[in-house]
Amino acid sequence: MTKHRITATSAACLLTVAVVAAGWRTTHPAASDPDHDLHPAGHHRPGDRFDTSNPMIGNLDPDLLAAVEDAADDARKDGVALQITSGWRSRAHQQELLDAAVAKYGSEEAARRFVSTPDASAHVTGDAVDIGPTEADDWLGRHGAAYGLCQVFANEIWHFELATTPGGQCPEMYPDSSYRQ
Repeated sequence: MTKHRITATSAACLLTVAVVAAGWRTTHPAASDPDHDLHPAGHHRPGDRFDTSNPMIGNLDPDLLAAVEDAADDARKDGVALQITSGWRSRAHQQELLDAAVAKYGSEEAARRFVSTPDASAHVTGDAVDIGPTEADDWLGRHGAAYGLCQVFANEIWHFELATTPGGQCPEMYPDSSYRQ
């Protein structure tokens, strides 16, 4: 039996995913305030969906975060709540995710289709975000290039990176994360 150690970073990421999955934005009293999350860059309050005091958000590339914030504001106008479900990850957390995938899929080769190594992961450098819920993934897949945001792996509809200039054309997707070395 494989034992997995949960670190503070992985616990925080799990909590963030649980909060988003539980629908905090639709049940929290602040969710009734349409401007609750709209603050100039760098002026986020704790609890805002782009709270930069959370390392998962604060360690993102500033241009990536700004693009996601702009996209989220426009998605909201279309009735879509766009959330970052995973952003920056420490090398140790990325390795934990890879180790768990190896245990699940039986080999590193199979696991790398879904989880990058710490050396190859754009999450570790702050250059990638995972977006949710599925409605937001779909919206960003259709509109992301307007902000420079592109889905980069065909098998991960939630994973976006700045891969073009705003209004440009997204490059062809990798089939999965194992293609990025």
